[in-house]
Amino acid sequence: MVAGWIRDPEFSDAEGNPKILTLQEGAGSGRAAFAALARRFSGDIPFRAVLDELLRVGVVEKLDDDGIRLKMRAYVPESGDADKLNILGTDVSDLVATIDHNLQHGAADPFFQRKVMYDNVPVEALQEFRRMSGSQAQAFLERLDKWLSQHDRDTHPETAEPDRSAPVSASTTSKKTWRR
Repeated sequence: MVAGWIRDPEFSDAEGNPKILTLQEGAGSGRAAFAALARRFSGDIPFRAVLDELLRVGVVEKLDDDGIRLKMRAYVPESGDADKLNILGTDVSDLVATIDHNLQHGAADPFFQRKVMYDNVPVEALQEFRRMSGSQAQAFLERLDKWLSQHDRDTHPETAEPDRSAPVSASTTSKKTWRR
């Protein structure tokens, strides 16, 4: 649903910035409605339940004028093993598919897969590294998302040939390891 808020032109501006939404249609503000966003992107879950969860985890905030503002451009569930396992399964599947492709066709057409790894960084540097890598990775993923959303035929059906498409994804990870 957060991705829809950022990508769908009804809920974002021309630069891909999320609009401030009203709670429901007909509130007289002229804004797009959170209820409409939830219906479009969260299936059968009631919009108030979606809002409560996004408020709880700090992804959105209610404004003084009853507007709803997106604070974070990504949602990672804090609880709910099924949700976490679904994300894990997708990420692992994408990684394995990338490795398989690079083993089979890497010399002619490699997929990008890189990492940096150090085994002797002091524990005291981990907090700063996580903060720096997290903010830079998020900013990079947001730039990729913005570019891809401008070329996605679901939101821009006028782009490219109608019978040709390709799935594209990008991700980042962080690993913590402590040694004594």
